[in-house]
Amino acid sequence: MYQRPLQVAARSVARAAGNRTGRATVLEQDTCVGALAACQRIRTGCSTPCRTLHISSQWCSVKETAQQSQEEVGAFTRLFEAMGFSSPLKYNKWKIKIAALRMYTCCVERINYEEFFEKCSLPDTLNSWFLVTQLHVWMCLVRMRQEGREGKFLCHYIVHSMWGDVEQRSKIMGIDAVQRKEAMKAMTENFYAAMFGYDEGILSDDRVLAAALWRNLFSRQCEDPHQLELMVEYVRKQMQFIDSLDGEDLLLTGEVQWRPLLEENAQSILKVVRPTYNDAGL
Repeated sequence: MYQRPLQVAARSVARAAGNRTGRATVLEQDTCVGALAACQRIRTGCSTPCRTLHISSQWCSVKETAQQSQEEVGAFTRLFEAMGFSSPLKYNKWKIKIAALRMYTCCVERINYEEFFEKCSLPDTLNSWFLVTQLHVWMCLVRMRQEGREGKFLCHYIVHSMWGDVEQRSKIMGIDAVQRKEAMKAMTENFYAAMFGYDEGILSDDRVLAAALWRNLFSRQCEDPHQLELMVEYVRKQMQFIDSLDGEDLLLTGEVQWRPLLEENAQSILKVVRPTYNDAGL
């Protein structure tokens, strides 16, 4: 009476043992789907709106990022540049220098520093101004490094314009030569450390980027997680917007528009307005 059900169960166990590999794959897929569904239920059940945390378990490299392919540079050109000589570029070097100055001007004049000081609880000092400025300069450098040798040439003069501006502002504020030299040395060290930290953060997840902002922009003084969340969101959306700009237009004009620090729909990309310039690239 009970032999047939037992035989059926035995055959089922045998088939399961024989197809263990295939069933393990199916079980893994079912487990992943269940985990995603659970995460979705937890997220929808949360009453407090918050930004979705971007977490990546895989470290990205520069070669894995979506960048434009750079032009091939011959061995003679590389040797020529290594000897200290400048090789011809696609555009006139004076035009690129003017575009670099304009791009740095956009990093300074189109930023609402008072809003950054208020939302990030930063003191109204020259150092705070420099920390906000270097963040936007870094975003421009990341974008222009994708434009080959011309972009690297423009990056050099953006940084050159920044240090000239910092020194001039310190003179206007009446800082004596000795203190100015020490301050410039400290800012230089902070700048290159920040570039490394921001590069690591933009290539990884939000936690690493938030740590870089906490160390550099907030000078390890931030205790409000909402301020870090605001700045991580700002950097992400700003980089997304800058990447959508045409590289040739940036090389010829240097015009960069910045998205506001606070906006209702931060996930959308603003419509890119192509700049106008004449045949001379001005």
